[in-house]
Amino acid sequence: MTKKIVFLDRESLDAKVRAFDFPHEYTEYDSTWTPEETVERLKGAEIALINKVPMRAEVLKQLPDLKLIAVAATGTDVVDKAQAKAQGVTVVNIRNYAFNTVPEHVVGLMFALRRAIVPYANSVRRGDWNKSKQFCYFDYPIYDIAGSTLGIVGYGALGKSIGKRAEALGMKVIAYDVFPQEGLVDFETILTQSDVITLHVPLTPDTKNLIGREQLAKMKKSAILINTARGGLVDEAALAEALQDGTIAGAGFDVVAQEPPKDGNILCDLDLPNLIVTPHVAWASKEAMQILADQLVDNVEAYVAGKPQNVVEG
Repeated sequence: MTKKIVFLDRESLDAKVRAFDFPHEYTEYDSTWTPEETVERLKGAEIALINKVPMRAEVLKQLPDLKLIAVAATGTDVVDKAQAKAQGVTVVNIRNYAFNTVPEHVVGLMFALRRAIVPYANSVRRGDWNKSKQFCYFDYPIYDIAGSTLGIVGYGALGKSIGKRAEALGMKVIAYDVFPQEGLVDFETILTQSDVITLHVPLTPDTKNLIGREQLAKMKKSAILINTARGGLVDEAALAEALQDGTIAGAGFDVVAQEPPKDGNILCDLDLPNLIVTPHVAWASKEAMQILADQLVDNVEAYVAGKPQNVVEG
């Protein structure tokens, strides 16, 4: 039996998606912006491929033929999983594909911020070096990576991968996770002892605004905060204040609360030497995207074969 498959935001994945190994009718759209478009495009479809297209209850209720939502990402907060479960819709996601690309992005942000690489490069471009009386100048503080402490919030596969890289750089690594593991510290210790804090937890009602004004105030004034997970983990207004008044030394973010920030975003709109914002690309090395695309197809084929894998529970 031919199965109808629809990819709603193909443009979000810069990799080859191989043909499925079962009879199918495949349609893809570069992007899908509204709930009305989502419903119209998925009419009669059994399998939906999405990356960041929201699949809320009001949408799912209008799609009685839908049986599988294959998310082309690890995070599944765009899917109303309770409603999907109630309708008998299986949700699967991508796992263990970003084992190099995200850790490397975190390390890159860490170096750029601790060593003030971006503000110094911009300063040279402005002509400041030409005007300097000495061979160098010290407008922005520089801190060593070696000997500093990295605090990892969320000590799963990505957190552990980052920890190994940090140890190789001579850093002390401490980690916090809600799931008990040997050697973890409490969240308070992460906040007060870390020179760099990096976030690697999903966005849930429990983790929304995990870092707010109170938590930022407990951090070292020389500390930096890195977020390559989800924008909603941090109170962005509180962070903007903390960066401007010197509560913390810097921040590197690859995510914001609303993506893309079509109506503006306080972090994206700030022009600060101690803030770096990248457009949700930490996951997107060429190698990682191809691994993701291959696993996306694997997930669909496993489901069709009656052996679903990477199933996300509601």
